[in-house]
Amino acid sequence: MTGTTQQQVFEIIAKQAKVDVANVKPESTLKDLGIASLEAIELIFDIEEHFDIHFPEQQGANFDSDTAQSLVDAVQHALDEKAAAGEGHA
Repeated sequence: MTGTTQQQVFEIIAKQAKVDVANVKPESTLKDLGIASLEAIELIFDIEEHFDIHFPEQQGANFDSDTAQSLVDAVQHALDEKAAAGEGHA
């Protein structure tokens, strides 16, 4: 999968929601996209696996208010922390 972090996250969301990636907007909530709580947990696992990152436990998805962009931001934050922590490690 190539493209920006946002494109990659949106593609994973679209796959989980079974919608066209064009329907995933930054302001779309998981609820808007028809992703139920159990599917959202799966979505988080898919994102973590894809980017080889781990979200903090307390950062559970809030399905009513979490937007696609907030997930992108969380991924970017985790990637930044991983990069900072990974300096000097192969």
